[in-house]
Amino acid sequence: MKKGLGRGLSALIPEYESFEPEKGEKIQVIEIIKIRPNPYQPRRDFDPQKLEELASSLKQYGMLQPVLVTPKEGNYELVAGERRYRAARLAQLEEIPCIVRTLSSREVNEISLIENIQREDLNVLEESMAYQRLIADYEYTQEELAQKLGKSRPHIANTLRLLNLSPYCHNLLLKDELSAGHCRAILSLPNTVAQDALAKKIVGQNLNVRQAESLAQSLKGEVSEKIKKLNPKVRDAFLLSLESKMQQKLGTKVVVQHKKQGGRFMIEFYNDEDLQRLLEFFLPGELF
Repeated sequence: MKKGLGRGLSALIPEYESFEPEKGEKIQVIEIIKIRPNPYQPRRDFDPQKLEELASSLKQYGMLQPVLVTPKEGNYELVAGERRYRAARLAQLEEIPCIVRTLSSREVNEISLIENIQREDLNVLEESMAYQRLIADYEYTQEELAQKLGKSRPHIANTLRLLNLSPYCHNLLLKDELSAGHCRAILSLPNTVAQDALAKKIVGQNLNVRQAESLAQSLKGEVSEKIKKLNPKVRDAFLLSLESKMQQKLGTKVVVQHKKQGGRFMIEFYNDEDLQRLLEFFLPGELF
């Protein structure tokens, strides 16, 4: 059996699907009606066909590996093993094997989130939402998350950036019609109108990531040409708006100067850590 779930987060890694009882624990058979699903389950999409296949297997052989539950208000709350739990309900099993472990609400949520993050088939948008939950609820830094999950900090940062996409792009990402690479190209455009237009072209023309990046560069060039044609007052208002949006995106002061020929961006940083953060934003994965 694979490594079980212990108290510390380090015990939750690497990838696992089965759990060993800790000292003093036994596998218990519990009525499935006494187990409620985890309300903080980060996975939104469960493949119906795969669930049916697993349910068919459970009907024939029973559930060979236990799920992890914690006592909750006289019954139990599922901590890990959501897919098997759903398949067992689909198979109309009356009871399933469980490891019962008393856990705090924080431990339940952390285990559920991290279990799903470690699964390779978790959608990248669901992964970004799980990262955001761990940061928002438990005040992890990106660096701490990277260490806990065995991932690079740029990977965490780039995955979190996907949350800045429009609902339209989120939907395409959830349906796997866009990849994370496509979305990085889309996020290089200045507004959701341009981003959604690029997303439609990527899907409609079945563009690969390199083609999407090339098209994004072309679209940014078109935006630059339009800026040059604006009258001075409108152009100044546009540049102020652009500065504001860039400041929100980068989390630091940005000044945009547009001259008769060309111009420049000035991006401030306040200490070495701030510089490192900006370098990771502009050069993801190239500094490690």
